[in-house]
Amino acid sequence: MPMLIPNRNGGGVKIIRPVFISVLILFIAVSQPHAAELEKFTNVRLTDNPANDGDSFLVDAGGKRIHLRLYFVDCPETSMSFKSGVRRVREQTRYFGLSEAGRTIHFGTEAKIFVKNILAQPFTVHTAFANALGRSRKGRVYGFITTAEGDDLAALLVKNGFARTHGIGRETPNGILRNEMVERLRDFEDSAKLKRLGIWSESDPDRIAEYRAKQRKDEAELQAFQRQVETQLTSHPLNLNTATTEELQSIKGIGPVLAARIIAKRPYKTVDDLLGVKGIGSKKFEKFRSYFVAGKQLRE
Repeated sequence: MPMLIPNRNGGGVKIIRPVFISVLILFIAVSQPHAAELEKFTNVRLTDNPANDGDSFLVDAGGKRIHLRLYFVDCPETSMSFKSGVRRVREQTRYFGLSEAGRTIHFGTEAKIFVKNILAQPFTVHTAFANALGRSRKGRVYGFITTAEGDDLAALLVKNGFARTHGIGRETPNGILRNEMVERLRDFEDSAKLKRLGIWSESDPDRIAEYRAKQRKDEAELQAFQRQVETQLTSHPLNLNTATTEELQSIKGIGPVLAARIIAKRPYKTVDDLLGVKGIGSKKFEKFRSYFVAGKQLRE
């Protein structure tokens, strides 16, 4: 894929009309749900932890330990010690146009070292404690980090070629709207590609399109399979009182921790009793309810 085309969608320079921008901004303001207010923590320090990597790490905010996940960016993984990690490394390898997964892991380690050096001095954290899921038993929360020099850590990672623009975002602590921040980070990413910084130093521009096409095909097949599984589960719902851990985890949104909590709450008289399980609020319940039955009804 040519790397000198300024318009990511091809066709030269992209022109957006002022009227369209105004309509888009209005749409975003109306359609986005109200986000919780960010809390500010100063004089925060990085905490040594084996699970730390480039975009997720443990910090100490005045005695309060927080496992923070950066908004907007995704750094290469530092290992492939779990199934989802293998899939993620493969996807990252394809995105960055690398020839082998081992180099992705290498740059994941480089990103971790970069962050450790940048955060050697106390820094500032802004977080609304939004759940970032992840593998940590205690959970992670999304947040922003402003370095001692006043720089946004996510932007620094992208500018130096240690991360891509990817994932959850929201309005920044200094008032930059989510969509505008995404565009700024994409521009930083383009600049890092052209300068061949960080992971982009080993990227093969002639193979990126091929690699990413493979990834899109895999994702489409996986989504089709997921829809098939969900259709089967809706037609033949699981019994909350007899379903195994593996069966519960076949439902999107239920991992090992939540599956264990569901099992620990047995017996269930009705499916509505799921609302008593920690981690299942009204929104999740509405997603899950069609997949379950309770009481004496058995799965066919």
